[in-house]
Amino acid sequence: MTAVAGAATDTGLLREHNEDRYWMDEARGLFLVVDGVGGQAAGELAAQMAVETIREFMAWTDAKAEDRVKLAIASANNRIFRRAQRDPQNRGMACVLTLALVEDGRITIGHVGDSRLYLIWDGAIRKLTTDHSPVGEDEDAGALSEEEAMLHPRRNEVFRDVGSRLREAEDHDFIEIRHCPFREDAALLLCSDGLTDQLTAAQIRTITDRYHGDPASVAGELVEAANEAGGRDNITALFVAGPEFRGREGVTRPRFSTTRPLRHRKLFTGRLAFLIYGLLIGMLLWMRMRS
Repeated sequence: MTAVAGAATDTGLLREHNEDRYWMDEARGLFLVVDGVGGQAAGELAAQMAVETIREFMAWTDAKAEDRVKLAIASANNRIFRRAQRDPQNRGMACVLTLALVEDGRITIGHVGDSRLYLIWDGAIRKLTTDHSPVGEDEDAGALSEEEAMLHPRRNEVFRDVGSRLREAEDHDFIEIRHCPFREDAALLLCSDGLTDQLTAAQIRTITDRYHGDPASVAGELVEAANEAGGRDNITALFVAGPEFRGREGVTRPRFSTTRPLRHRKLFTGRLAFLIYGLLIGMLLWMRMRS
């Protein structure tokens, strides 16, 4: 199965630099969104280093999907950390990211931080990643509504990142790995928090429902909508559509469901006419017998 993908990114309305990066390789089923942390040049450098390192390590195909994803992210983490130690102006730089590998009808997700991956199928949208943040934990636990989390003053804090200290691929509190089937009539959205801080999941689904074969157009619409809603941060959307995925906007009910009531009405009308005719004939016969 070969999915098609398109992406869009924007600085937003309040920031001067775009620290978001993305990468996609449709032929190999690889999709990545990275959000730099550290401010201006440092955040941009961390995000770019993550893309370059992950692209390099995901080219290795002699290991199973989960091992490749873990190794690529851990390698990016350690390169970013060592670079920051060498360059004082880049101290503290890091990033958060979401990496998806679609292979043999399954998605392997590697995730660190508060970027997100959504699965869209059969008219529903489902978040497959966990926000590694205090606010994200409260939202997932039901202590905060989605709207409350979007407006929370601590929404940008994260307790997992890529690059702030040396890591091993198997560290239990580092890379979140998820597996999920990927149907041909499903779609994925990878995005930075600049999108989800401005749009609810329902608003995102409304836009993805307008998909008609151009994933880049959907990604562009999502970024534009986030800017119209305030654009407080850098915004990146990467939309991946399976070969059988279709938007649901404008879908009508099957014809039989609207014509069935008309049949009942016609049947009822026929019975009523039969009763009226019967009464008239009966009255004529009664009058004839009386005369």
